[in-house]
Amino acid sequence: MMNPELTPAAERALQASLTWASRLGAPEVEPVHVLLGLLEEEEGQPAVLLQKQGVILEDVRTALIGAQPIFPLPEDMANGQPHAHAVIRQLVHAARLLALDLAGERIASSVHLMLAALEQDIDLRSQLAGLGFNAEKVRDELMGDFAAPLKMDEPLELLEVTDEIDVARILDANANRAREGMRVLEDYGRFVLNDAYLCEAFKQMRHELVEIMQRLGVDLLLSARATDADVGTRLSVPGEAHRSSLRGVVEANAKRLGESLRALEEYAKLRSVEGGARLESLRYRAYVLEKALLHGGHARGRLKDVQLYMLVSRAGCAASLEWTIEEAAAGGVQMVQLREKELPDREWLERIRRVHKACQKAGVPLIVNDRADLARLAGAEGVHLGQEDIDVHEARRLLGHQAIIGVSTHDLNQVHQALQAGADYIGVGPCFPSQTKGFQEHLGTALAKQVAEQTSLPAFAVGGITLNHVPEIVKAGLRRVAVGMALTQADDPRKMAQKMRQALGPLRSHEVKSE
Repeated sequence: MMNPELTPAAERALQASLTWASRLGAPEVEPVHVLLGLLEEEEGQPAVLLQKQGVILEDVRTALIGAQPIFPLPEDMANGQPHAHAVIRQLVHAARLLALDLAGERIASSVHLMLAALEQDIDLRSQLAGLGFNAEKVRDELMGDFAAPLKMDEPLELLEVTDEIDVARILDANANRAREGMRVLEDYGRFVLNDAYLCEAFKQMRHELVEIMQRLGVDLLLSARATDADVGTRLSVPGEAHRSSLRGVVEANAKRLGESLRALEEYAKLRSVEGGARLESLRYRAYVLEKALLHGGHARGRLKDVQLYMLVSRAGCAASLEWTIEEAAAGGVQMVQLREKELPDREWLERIRRVHKACQKAGVPLIVNDRADLARLAGAEGVHLGQEDIDVHEARRLLGHQAIIGVSTHDLNQVHQALQAGADYIGVGPCFPSQTKGFQEHLGTALAKQVAEQTSLPAFAVGGITLNHVPEIVKAGLRRVAVGMALTQADDPRKMAQKMRQALGPLRSHEVKSE
């Protein structure tokens, strides 16, 4: 099967590399075998480039093989899978990066594969240099400020003129649908969720789609447009005329976007392999962002009022767990997380059940630290995951779609990953030194400020937070905090919770919106 990341010539070279590895008695494919495979086609680009620089192909093969014995080819070699080999996977990845860097292409050609092999194996590069080949010269020619596209290994089959116009009409119509759908979703992220990250993500997708369509021939698409003759403009179904909610608008347009991108991807393949691959990538990004929009909107609604989140453990409480939870909830704590990492599982499960009863009595949800399995057994409302724990998807499989799932984040990349994964909230920190967790670095409020500017997903500043820190966190833009010992060690947890709620102040209007 053709690999959509490679041109046919590059794929054939990889298949040939299996043959060379076997004939030379190598247990694993190496860059030298890939180069030998690339030179199998003497009219292919790698061979042509070598000869263009005055290198004799037979001299190259002789130098690469040396005095190694050549064994007969096994009968079942034709069934080999090149991409099962680690070196080949690495080379393909490196070749795709080169294609993107040197020519702005998403599909790696045989030349990109050759350069990747030479970069990975310095000895191989030196051997070719000794025969007169200058790899840097090839890189420079490919770069060319993207002035001219890289010549394809094999010419594409051209469409008949009538087919070309028909394909152009399909591409034009679906490009319009996709852009319209992206704009609707972008506006939801912007005006309903007030989420800069999601808004920017859809904006970038729109611009990338425009750039892809320009490469496919925007003039042709416009000239082929025939709106008056389009029978589809007169067809509709009853559901298209009605939307019952904001969520309904998002769901309809997300589906419209995905369908349009799929149609674009399929028909674009008739004009450009690279264009089809880029549209496929865009479609998968749309699926991820759809989840972030829909689940993120739900999360913002269900946690819209939660500002004060208490982190408890038996050892961290000055009094009993049950009394601490009851008093803190009476003072304004709205969610509780239980941390008991040192307990054996059986004792921890029993403690979760006891604490859950106390939380139910106090009217606040219980979140279990790290252990989705124990949270499920105890019937807790959710789980909080660290960066080393199972991911959101696996936790959701265990706990179901109604569970509250939070994720600890320590930089913006982790924040974005949590958003896309469908987390209900994030912990942002550690902001300050803490007695309960040992971190080599404390972020202060810098990350909190960035998070406040980028996303409206419920975000709790965490890490050594006391009453004195709250104004600083509010100034950074967050009005939600996760607090441990400042509450659990307080003589009067109720009074301390009241003071913290007062210091946090009301959430901003966009932070309390629900769908």
